[in-house]
Amino acid sequence: MKIKQLVTLAVVALTLFSVQAFESNDDLKARIQPVGSVHIAGAAAAGAAASGPRSGEDIYKGACAACHSSGVLGAPKTQNAGDWGPRLAEKGKKGVWRNAIKGINAMPPMGACGNCSEDDIMAAIDFMTEGVE
Repeated sequence: MKIKQLVTLAVVALTLFSVQAFESNDDLKARIQPVGSVHIAGAAAAGAAASGPRSGEDIYKGACAACHSSGVLGAPKTQNAGDWGPRLAEKGKKGVWRNAIKGINAMPPMGACGNCSEDDIMAAIDFMTEGVE
């Protein structure tokens, strides 16, 4: 008899709790709203990111330098004729562009630059091979 009462009590408690949990989505929305924003008087607000064309050097600094400045995992070093010369001789500039866009070896497609166009990638390659050709 005691077990039956405990089971009944547990079922009633769980039912009441679940009904209360779904009582008001408005309360939940109010609780998770941001408290506010911070603005320091006299400080200029951050501007929007540039939406115009970027130079190959800008793209390189933002997306390529991590690997190509030091040659991580065999990545050809920037403006290093010993690294880029054989690649350019074998595949030509278009072949190197294609590899950068589609990915090769440890390099993911588009060099993992989520906001780069194919033209951006080609500009970065042009910067990295500057003076090598």
